[in-house]
Amino acid sequence: MALFYVDGLPIGWMAIMLAVLASMGGFIFGYDTGQISDILLMEDFKLRFAQCSTPGVVDSCKFSTVREGLIVALLSIGTLVGALFGAPTADYLGRRYAMTVECVVFMIGVIIQITSFHSWAQFAVGRLVSGFGVGSLSAAVPMYQAETAPPQIRGTLTATYQLFITFGILVAYCISIGARYIDGSGSWRTVVGIGLLWPLILGIGILFMPESPRWLTAQNRFLEARSAIAATRGIPEAEAENHFFVHRELEEMKSAIEFESKVKAGWLDCFKPEHKQLYRTLLGMTLQMFQQLTGANYFFYYGATIFTSVGIDDSFVTQIILGAVNFGCTFGGMYVMEKFGRRYPLIIGGVWQSMWLFVFAAAGTAKDPKTDEGIGKLMIVSACLFIFGYAMTWAPGVWILIGETFPTRTRARQGALSTASNWLWNFLLAFFTPFITSAIEFRYGFVFAACNLAGAVIVYFFLYESSDLSLESVDMMYCDPDCKPWTSRTWAPAGFGSRRELIEQARAAEMHKPLEAGGGEETRFEKAGGPPADAGNHA
Repeated sequence: MALFYVDGLPIGWMAIMLAVLASMGGFIFGYDTGQISDILLMEDFKLRFAQCSTPGVVDSCKFSTVREGLIVALLSIGTLVGALFGAPTADYLGRRYAMTVECVVFMIGVIIQITSFHSWAQFAVGRLVSGFGVGSLSAAVPMYQAETAPPQIRGTLTATYQLFITFGILVAYCISIGARYIDGSGSWRTVVGIGLLWPLILGIGILFMPESPRWLTAQNRFLEARSAIAATRGIPEAEAENHFFVHRELEEMKSAIEFESKVKAGWLDCFKPEHKQLYRTLLGMTLQMFQQLTGANYFFYYGATIFTSVGIDDSFVTQIILGAVNFGCTFGGMYVMEKFGRRYPLIIGGVWQSMWLFVFAAAGTAKDPKTDEGIGKLMIVSACLFIFGYAMTWAPGVWILIGETFPTRTRARQGALSTASNWLWNFLLAFFTPFITSAIEFRYGFVFAACNLAGAVIVYFFLYESSDLSLESVDMMYCDPDCKPWTSRTWAPAGFGSRRELIEQARAAEMHKPLEAGGGEETRFEKAGGPPADAGNHA
């Protein structure tokens, strides 16, 4: 039974459940990201792993720039490698079983960390291993959500991945502020050890969710694919076989995959210029790069240290405030990305974020925030307003686009390459930030401000508007030589006058009304020569 309707089309409770459960992959990453900022300031952790001029005296303990950078950034190296292996794993095992295996890998990394006693290298290696699991999940989860979610709410459901990243960061901050009062190693081991719970929830729970119908169709498991479609639509299994909407959606997937399978896809196919394969691969990698270059992780990885340098007595509390803003505004981001599409929010968000980073950097450069309380408060407010814009636009938007920009044949590989770009820049920023800030201090914000503006320009000139379209139609849009990024908002598949007409036709189909001449998905395929007969031999 349908849980609710969107534009007259049914949405089942399973669609919501799978999006929320799969998003635990984002929670795992967010929790691991959020915890390290506070752990680096915990006394027992510093006594064990920092360099102490007077053994046993915490005030004499300090992390070298290299050691701090490696402890923080090795997670990102692991995620980079994991993201590349995540694609073939998800293709071979299926999206669900791949996520379960990746959760086990993450847990192994956590165990290595909590069994560290005095070797900072062991702790760093544990983060590296955990990164393998997080990186693979970051490739599999958005892909699974995009392939399984109904198109009418695909943006919202895929954005739950980013929502759970922010939730994980916030939870890590909250647990850290309580655990810091625990004596001895229990302070940091509690924070790290609790991280074993989240992959257990995802790894076991995902097995009770339906597999991606597009992956099942690619494996010629059509009955299972039909059941998966029916489950996400809230249509009873007994009605699925003869239900017009389920039949039509399954046939569309079959047609798309049939055309795409005519040429075997490999990694090299991601870089072929035909049908904008190279274009889309580079676009995905560039968007993920600029998501990192917004500067958000500058605050999440080193926020406690930043706010200590601003003169805040309890930087842990400030971190929680920043995390709460990030988490709360992501709800707004889910609405914004569904209501206003993909292009406009990213362009406006880039400008907004640049403005507040400029304020942050200018204030910190003009006066010493440690001696000027007003400047310190201005910097905190500007940081919060930056996070407000980031959480509403670039944070969820890029993950949504990674799930819906690529064709089925190469989606896993192109998604992995894009995600690997994210992790590569994540590592570069995490490792080199201590070196950069020691040299130019808060002027670092000017660099991020410029990058945000550059990201907005890239979106305007290169990103196509993919909202309200099926994944197969998105593929056709990119292959249409008459469609340009700045005109893509009005593009509709052949046979439709507008995207609104597409939605109306889908609603009519669901209500079992006759489709207007030339308006159905079947007619669209005939006119377009298949999921792209011109878009079908590509990828």
